[in-house]
Amino acid sequence: MKIREICANGNKIAANTSKVIVGKEQTVRLLLTALLAGGNVLLEDIPGTGKTKLAKTLARSVDADYARIQFTPDLLPSDITGLNIYNRKESEFVMRKGPVFTNILLADEINRATPRTQAGLLECMEERQVTIDGVRHELARPFFVIATQNPVETTGTYPLPEAQLDRFMMKLSLGLPEREEELMILERFMDIDEQKDPLGALEAVVKREDILEMQKGCDQVFVHPLIREYIADIVAATRKGEEAVVGASPRASLALLRGAKAWAALQGREYCIPDDIKSLAVPVLAHRVILAYGYRKGSDARELINNILKSVQAPTEDVGKQ
Repeated sequence: MKIREICANGNKIAANTSKVIVGKEQTVRLLLTALLAGGNVLLEDIPGTGKTKLAKTLARSVDADYARIQFTPDLLPSDITGLNIYNRKESEFVMRKGPVFTNILLADEINRATPRTQAGLLECMEERQVTIDGVRHELARPFFVIATQNPVETTGTYPLPEAQLDRFMMKLSLGLPEREEELMILERFMDIDEQKDPLGALEAVVKREDILEMQKGCDQVFVHPLIREYIADIVAATRKGEEAVVGASPRASLALLRGAKAWAALQGREYCIPDDIKSLAVPVLAHRVILAYGYRKGSDARELINNILKSVQAPTEDVGKQ
């Protein structure tokens, strides 16, 4: 698929999403970027900001299979991946597939499940496969996980370990709406009648095959060696200084590179520019940095990445000519 077609399809999905979600165009674009780059997204915000509705809206906009898992403390890994059940009538084991056998998976309130169950998603997210009783099963393509969690109501929750946070390409936050946006929300959802719910009337604007072609098309985006050096310098800077105990990993560098290619394609460009890296650095890197004692986890990590972007020199045409 050509870059202009990727851009056109991205605009159609964003426009379709705006029929339900008020504002948040930047977040929608970042979600699309992660989808096209083959990554997964963690949405973290206070309750009631529309995390689940955003995930459902994106899934409705794409004509693909969709499943939702409500994570609870009693959820087991087999409830996610599936298991073999003995059929007495046929005298054989029959595999019952879990909800991960889909294209877009909403893992709602993922931090409410036990670490054992959370780990059940690791192989799915990283390897795009499931192993049940020693047999590997390939997952469908595309496979995109949108996990949500609340930073409040921490009683009875299990924070995601760093190893699993690193599996998410981006960590995003919707934030509270502005006054005008909130008035639009009140007007759009004032009716109790489910038939008038804009989400229920939403139709798909692209097919699953289109998403696969868009993912392949993003490989056409050119990344200059100086841009790659810029990425390496930014990631290396997260590993230095007193603020961070552990910096971003090489997986983060690859995520930033692949995300930048998808971001550029959605902008209609066949090449990456430094601004693409700057746009994605915080959502891709901040949640992967382990800060030293005395630093707040979220806001300080984002501030650290922003300070690094100010300190690391971005490549320019003059630098390239030298």
